[in-house]
Amino acid sequence: MRTLPEVPLLDHAALSEFLARRFGGASEKLSDLPHPQELKDARKGAERLARAIRSNERIAVVGDYDVDGVTSTAIVKRFFNLIGYPLETAIPNRFTDGYGVSPGILERIDADVVFTVDNGINAFAAADACRARGIDLIITDHHTPSDTLPDAYAIINPKQRDCSYPYKEICGAQVAWLFMGLLKQELELSVDMRQFFPFLALAVIADVMPLVGFNRSIVKTGLEMMQRSPLPPFVMIRDYLNRSAITSEDIAFQVAPRINSAGRLEDAKIALDFLLAETTEKAFEQFELLSALNTLRKETEAQTTEEAMLRVSPDDRVIVVAGEHWNEGVVGIVASRLVSRFQKPAIVLSIHNGIAKGSGRSIGNVDLYALIKSQEELLDKFGGHKMAAGLSMPGERVEQFRRDINKVAEGVDPNDFIPHTDIVGELEHHMINFELLELLERFEPYGEGNPRPRFLLRDAEVVNVKLFGSDQSHSRLELRPSKTHPKTIELVAFRQVLECPDSRTMSCSYTVNKNEWNGRVSLQLMLERVF
Repeated sequence: MRTLPEVPLLDHAALSEFLARRFGGASEKLSDLPHPQELKDARKGAERLARAIRSNERIAVVGDYDVDGVTSTAIVKRFFNLIGYPLETAIPNRFTDGYGVSPGILERIDADVVFTVDNGINAFAAADACRARGIDLIITDHHTPSDTLPDAYAIINPKQRDCSYPYKEICGAQVAWLFMGLLKQELELSVDMRQFFPFLALAVIADVMPLVGFNRSIVKTGLEMMQRSPLPPFVMIRDYLNRSAITSEDIAFQVAPRINSAGRLEDAKIALDFLLAETTEKAFEQFELLSALNTLRKETEAQTTEEAMLRVSPDDRVIVVAGEHWNEGVVGIVASRLVSRFQKPAIVLSIHNGIAKGSGRSIGNVDLYALIKSQEELLDKFGGHKMAAGLSMPGERVEQFRRDINKVAEGVDPNDFIPHTDIVGELEHHMINFELLELLERFEPYGEGNPRPRFLLRDAEVVNVKLFGSDQSHSRLELRPSKTHPKTIELVAFRQVLECPDSRTMSCSYTVNKNEWNGRVSLQLMLERVF
């Protein structure tokens, strides 16, 4: 039996005080946002683009196929549309081009100046190809650089050495937006850069940036602007969500997966066309395509997860599974599903033409990047960070990789495998009311760095469990929190098939959310984890 975490009993005042402490007095005034020129090379890059525009040179941008990359591309394309200058856009296809700017992508571009958004910090071959062709390459990125940088005209990345920009945890779209703000100054043009806040909110949330300080302010303002924006993509998002106010969780769980599905399964240009739509008809058409792809993504993910479950070696401390022709676009999601199911780090690989490529996700304090790095002699490429990584290797090495990484994992402290619970406390049953919901709404937006509070429910009586959904993959639980209190509460568990335990008691963590349906507002308790 799992040991329940020791957490305090909270009332509304104590919860409010706890949530306020998360922000630690960090500045959230957008007027205090540091000047873009504090980004190393940003002035140099902006001067080069301004010179290209004045000289009528050809300019192209290369984005990425995830939400951040597509949104970054949409921001700069809309900016260039506003100033009336042509910009060629290119987003790699995950399956035919691979990640980021590459010599292959450059062969399809006819430009004098190329700049990247949300990629390029490791584009050594592309930088060499640009130099050979006389193209000035400007890299804007936010991913962690290696010790050596590409030989580019300018590199704009807050994480590079000697960059004085104080905020390092910003996404690619934010870097691109700051860069466009500096270009606006160089051109001495009047463009209201606040109009891009809804796009920034979308990218910051989808790329799981910490929602504190300026990130929090940008997202909060961006979501408010999204609620009233006349731009067709945001009109479509509002119509789809049909809520009185758009939340960060709406974006994270409803909108971002749809935009991501294009790059995961087909081509990110479908998502870019949605964000650039100039009519509601076009936005509707593209959103329908994205929704269909997202449905297909869910089906592909479910099938791959089912197959992957059967290949798990139960005694391994790190799960490593591989399958012929699994879709590369869903292996990261499948890895997350395996982590959730088995409470272990998981690496899922797809084998195509003898090459195994995939993604890994970690748990607790296990440094997955370090574990993968310990096997770098077996790998063609790898990258990432402590909690998530990507890698590739010859298919015949997968089994040796599985054995060897697990040998190294035997030396990891068992306590590091314990997942973070982040439970803030227990609530008395009568405290779960609309007053609590209003309190929680004051501290939105929730996300990375400011997670929605999780509460502990201890030894509740299980009155009933029902499955629902077209595939019966979700659970609805009726629980009685206290033997002395006859009233029951309902918890919903999405993507969890639960059964009534033999003991007819349950301890779990949950969140309190607002549910809007047909104009009615109610409390919805979402089950997070069963202990």
